[in-house]
Parts: sequence; C-alpha cells; structure tokens
Amino acid sequence: MSDDTGGAAAPEDDFDDEFADDAAEVYRELLGRIGESNPQPRLEPTRRAVELLGDPHRAAPVIHVTGTNGKTSTVRIIESILRASGLRTGLLTSPHLVRVNERVVIDGRPVSNEALVRNWADIAPYLVMVDAELVTAGEAPLTYFEALTVLAFAIFADAPVDVMVLEVGMGGEWDSTNVADGQVAVFAPIALDHQNRLGDTVAEIARTKAGIIKPAASVVSAMQSIEALDELLAATERFEATLAVERRDFAVTSTTVAVGGQLVSVRGRAGEYSDLFLPLYGDHQAQNAAVAIAAVESFLGDATVALDADMLAEGLGTVTSPGRLQLVGVEPTVLVDAAHNPHGAAALAAALREYFDFDEFGIVLGVLGDKDVHGIVEELSPVSARFFVTRSHSDRAISVDELASRVVAVTGREGVTTHEELGGALDAARGWASESPRRAVVVAGSITLVGEAIDLAETGQWK
Repeated sequence: MSDDTGGAAAPEDDFDDEFADDAAEVYRELLGRIGESNPQPRLEPTRRAVELLGDPHRAAPVIHVTGTNGKTSTVRIIESILRASGLRTGLLTSPHLVRVNERVVIDGRPVSNEALVRNWADIAPYLVMVDAELVTAGEAPLTYFEALTVLAFAIFADAPVDVMVLEVGMGGEWDSTNVADGQVAVFAPIALDHQNRLGDTVAEIARTKAGIIKPAASVVSAMQSIEALDELLAATERFEATLAVERRDFAVTSTTVAVGGQLVSVRGRAGEYSDLFLPLYGDHQAQNAAVAIAAVESFLGDATVALDADMLAEGLGTVTSPGRLQLVGVEPTVLVDAAHNPHGAAALAAALREYFDFDEFGIVLGVLGDKDVHGIVEELSPVSARFFVTRSHSDRAISVDELASRVVAVTGREGVTTHEELGGALDAARGWASESPRRAVVVAGSITLVGEAIDLAETGQWK
C-alpha cells in the first residue's frame, strides 16, 4: 500500500457493500497517481479540472483551514458546530487513518461507496483530459491529492451541502484545495514541518500557508509566534481582510479535567460560553475549540452574533477526532496519537501529564524519514518510561535499527526494544503495561503507524 494513504489495510478489505469492488478500484486508481509525499507546487491543473466540471468548488461557501498541528481537530470541531446549527456540511480532511472514505465527510458521515464510485465515474473523463493536456505540456499528470480534491468538490456539489470545511493538504498557497475561495481562513498553530517543501523557517512556512487568505476574507488564527503572525498580518493587509487572533480577540478562559474529556469556557468574538463539554483531551484541544468557535462566529454572523448555547453544546459535545489521543484498547489502556513532529509531541506529552492518571507510559514509536526524530523523542522522553521502537508499512518509515539508535542517542537510555512489526511492538508494550495498573501504552510518531494501530484494534488482531 502507498505510504501516502495513512491506512494499513488493503483497499479491498476496507469496503463491505455492493459497491465494494468498484470503490476499491477507485482507490487503486488514485494510488496509481503521484503520491501525497511528492506534491506539485501548482494550482492550474486542479483549477482546469474543476472548470471543466462546472466549478463544483463554488457550489457552497467555504471555511478553509491550514496550520502545522491541530488543523484536523479544528476542522472537525468547526464541522460539528455547523452541523448542530442545522447546516448540511461537507468536510475534507487528510490523511485518512484506515479508509479513504474518511477524507470526504457528508453531514458527519464518511462518503458512501456508492457516492464515491458514482462521482468518480462522472469526473474521470475530465481528469483524463487534464492529464493529457499536462503531459502534452511536459508536466506531470494530476496527482493523488489533486484528483482526490476534485472528487471531493464533485461529491459536495452532488450531495449538495450548505457549507464546505476544507483542510489544506500541505502548505496553503499552492495546495489544490486553494482553488476554492474561503470566506473564512483559519490558521492552527504554525511550526516547522515539511521544510523540504515549505521552507526552512517558520516565517517562510507561514508565508506559504497565508496563501489561503482571499480578498475581504475573515481570518481567524490560533496564537502564533511573532514570525508567523507577521506573515499573517501582511497577507490580511494586502487582501483587506480582517484578522482575529487568539488571546487578543478570543481566548480559552478556563479548562477543567472531566470524565471523557474536559469542560471548557471560551471568550468568543461575539459571546461568552461557559462550561462546555469537549470529549477531547489536552489543553491544545481546548485551544482548537476556541479557534473553531471564533471561525463559526465569523462565518454565521460576521462575528457580531453570539452562538446559540444549546447548539454549541451539542456541536462540541458530539465532536470526534480519530487518531488524536484516541483510546483503542483497555486492560491495559492503549492510546494512539498522530503526533509526528516536535510541536505535536510536546502537546501529547503535556496532555498525558494533565489528563491521565498513570505513573508510567510505554511509547510505541515509529517515525517517517523526513521528520525531526530528535525533536519528537526529546519531547516524549520525559513522559516515557520505555520506548518500543517499530515502523509502519510506509516506504518512508525509518528502519527500526536506525530509529532505535537515534532514540538511545537522544535519551541516553538502555533497554529500548526493537520490533519489525507493529503487532509485535504492541504485544511487548501491552505485556509490559499489564504488569501494573499504573502503566499505559501510547502509539505515536507517525500518522501511518497510528492508522495501522487503529486497524489492528478494530479488526480484533490484538490478543
């Protein structure tokens, strides 16, 4: 399986209805294209494809979300609030964990195989046309993510939806989702990641991400470094957009640990909201919720009308964010978290300390080759009693021996165990954790690894 999918199971194992074979074939056709680890810095091919299809990306207003960490949780919270308000929602996220259907969500449910297949059949001839034009011009044909983005727009227009919530795949300026014009542009925290594609400094990365800001848009941003905020300010001024920044224009005013999550109070752009239950762990998730609330306030009432309390309580109370401090096993407790860079690892470590009452955590770790291993391990080491080093099936995964040696170099610890397969690492980690009720297991370091762990749990492959 391609390392770009985020999932573990073979495509034909993911679909179980009468459209299973056809849906699996769609997935194989997508996988046959240039993968997401090699995005093309361009917009014209996607723009050409949607133009041929009658501009499905303009079928509904758009909330567009980018950032380095937290953007998936943020789009999910935004979508859940909008759905609770009575709007029919379309949500595009990436990558998926187990099924490609997870990426395109209609009204809170992954797109059906039938809709996936039918819309692919509708757009495929036009994709072929654009491919031919690109090849003739000496360019690469449409990539996996470009084709998937076009498919998502077609599905949303076909549904139809009242609002599209789009998560950027990578960067912003040249990401294929950026053919759409977001009435609201949202920025999760920006940090170093994908430097080989986006730039070597936070300022360069923020400049690329600021490319999603459109004229007269409402811009909502999480708290940022000075370097990132300067780039967002420059872009908003250039496009005569308005900028609302966390802590200045809205903020988390309090959080309290609660069973199954936390109680959050938020000062929004248009109202005060107290003691909202959020079934997600970590102060960073409270901050994501504050950003999401400010974004929805901006979208629904131009930040002049407070959100209905009951609607907001329903939207937050029913949100899910798979792969983000998700419980996938008990006796012993097994959690998975998609932390795959130092910023995400720091948030994970803080949440483990604050929200979970365990004395020791065993970290099952697998990392892809283009990631900052030193930074990830440095952040996780203070909360890790032991590392169980493994790898996902991604072609980009660091070898087990190399990763183990780098873990030892950072931590100076002996006793780092190595396991060529995730299943073996989980067995060892769960065996270790079973020796004490004060121990738990956390799988982290790679989205592909987390997807495989979820698949193992869901298919009952743990002993």
